[in-house]
Amino acid sequence: MQFTINKDRLVASVGDVMKAVSSRTTIPILTGIKIVVTSEGVTFTGSDSDISIESFIPTEEDGNENIHVEAEGSIVLQAKFFSEIVKKLPQEKVHITVGERFSTKIKSGTAEFNLNGLDPEEYPQLPQINEEKLFRLPTDLLKHMIRQTVFAVSTSETRPILTGVSWKLENNTLTSVATDSHRLALRSAPIDTEQGDLTFSNVVIPGKSLNELNKILDETDELIDIVVTENQVLFKAKHLLFFSRLLEGNYPDTSKLIPEDKKTNIVVSTRELLQAIERASLLAREGRNNVVKFSTISGNDIEISSDSPEIGKVFEQVTCTSIEGEDLKISFSAKYMMDALKAVDSTEISVNFTGAMRPFVLRPEGHNSILQLILPVRTY
Repeated sequence: MQFTINKDRLVASVGDVMKAVSSRTTIPILTGIKIVVTSEGVTFTGSDSDISIESFIPTEEDGNENIHVEAEGSIVLQAKFFSEIVKKLPQEKVHITVGERFSTKIKSGTAEFNLNGLDPEEYPQLPQINEEKLFRLPTDLLKHMIRQTVFAVSTSETRPILTGVSWKLENNTLTSVATDSHRLALRSAPIDTEQGDLTFSNVVIPGKSLNELNKILDETDELIDIVVTENQVLFKAKHLLFFSRLLEGNYPDTSKLIPEDKKTNIVVSTRELLQAIERASLLAREGRNNVVKFSTISGNDIEISSDSPEIGKVFEQVTCTSIEGEDLKISFSAKYMMDALKAVDSTEISVNFTGAMRPFVLRPEGHNSILQLILPVRTY
């Protein structure tokens, strides 16, 4: 195997597949990156058996030569060393040659590295996926859906199913839900399906997988293909395949958690409320639960406050666009509220309360595609 490749493209592809490589794997060869060279181009693969990423660089693209292939072949190289080496190479052209017993020479300018490679035949095959359940989303919409839900997954392994985000597709609408049982984030979007009647539910994608996918994808309106099977999901972008296993088990029915009624409703500037809670949390975060208190006062004003016996107190009034319903005093986690407000892409937010100890719901004012739910904290 012998080829010359553009350094920037090499660094970008290796960086992408490195997101799937784990140093803690029980399968030694998965600490490596598989490289396959054909006349069409070079394919890099990284995997930790939960996530697998494949990045392809074509020989030619838009009239520019990325790769000059002299001999086809394949090799597995230690990911940790290979990724560090390619970043530090001095010249724009990188020449890679594999000789006897997988000995690999990496040359750029006057720098030359020799790495011991591994047998590519021992590298596990990527899942073969039947593309029956395929639908498409604009890449930037997918990134928004991930950002607006994945922060609410559970970080505790006591209920593994809650460490993932649940996807449901029906009536050409994709609904994404995450909860850690103290808060819930929901985002829905209309989608384009190959089959008009495509439906599925209880597809639970690990939060870790979605975070890594979000880092790799570019902010573009190009469509990305998504294929769902019984135990895998595949995301197909240009020159990139991203496989993730799905979590086993039944995701709880979260629709019952969302209150139908409301006793108090406020409409307020998202930015002003977020900044007031950020200031209140400066004192609250020293406490056990990072708790901030919220109460309606006269007219259209609310009061945000927190106190920490050892440190001090903070009070701040925020003027709302409107307040309807009963007076209210409620306490909640400042972190949960700040996460929810950052996820809502809207200048104004509507908050529905159903009582001091009932979950409350945040929605962007004017549309219902995003919903954030938070359980209050008992402070008395």
